[in-house]
Amino acid sequence: MRQIARVALLAFFSMLTGAALAFDSGQYDNVSPDIRAWFKAVTAPNGVPCCDISDGHRTDYDYREGTYWVPIEGQWMAVPERAIIRDRGNPVGRAVVWYVHHRGSIIINCFVPADAV
Repeated sequence: MRQIARVALLAFFSMLTGAALAFDSGQYDNVSPDIRAWFKAVTAPNGVPCCDISDGHRTDYDYREGTYWVPIEGQWMAVPERAIIRDRGNPVGRAVVWYVHHRGSIIINCFVPADAV
């Protein structure tokens, strides 16, 4: 029972750490309401929200052998199929990726290509 409590506590603090890194400190004040609403509404194919405007990173991307690749913190990473959102459109005109740091790794949660419809 003690082990379960430790794991739950660790998961909780990991989630708080990720959430604390992304916040709107006024840099998004000039974003139009429709763009802001899109960021708030985007969900991964599994139904989990991607988060918000301050969590999404506009990015370049490449498409190699059937896989999307994005540069994150200086390294190109393959986007997992489970993270690709193809049916929400993309009003910003650039690809957007949502990712988190977890146990020393970068996990891509959501990705919307620039040409998503």
